[in-house]
Amino acid sequence: MTESNRVLLCYCTCPNAASAQRLAEALVGESLAACVNRIPGIQSTYRWKGEVTTDTEELLLIKTTAERFEALKERLLALHPYELPELIAVPVERGHTAYLDWVRAAGED
Repeated sequence: MTESNRVLLCYCTCPNAASAQRLAEALVGESLAACVNRIPGIQSTYRWKGEVTTDTEELLLIKTTAERFEALKERLLALHPYELPELIAVPVERGHTAYLDWVRAAGED
């Protein structure tokens, strides 16, 4: 396996269901991600502009590859409603081989 075809799991929070769905459809529709799971109803507590805030958000779990990450990031930042969107990518060290191969092949459609 080369570094470029390493599977990544990316985390991104969204302020509501509509923005989460719009991002998920764009990323999968443009072959930047193989799959995006939406987890509604998470509570996020964070410091923003000097104040501690708690908001209800949706969490996106985005499956992609290292090769597609920069294009995914560019598209996500262009579409995301937040001034400073969360986007964290974690390399997948192990998993079901057939599934990981499917994630890798998803950008080849």
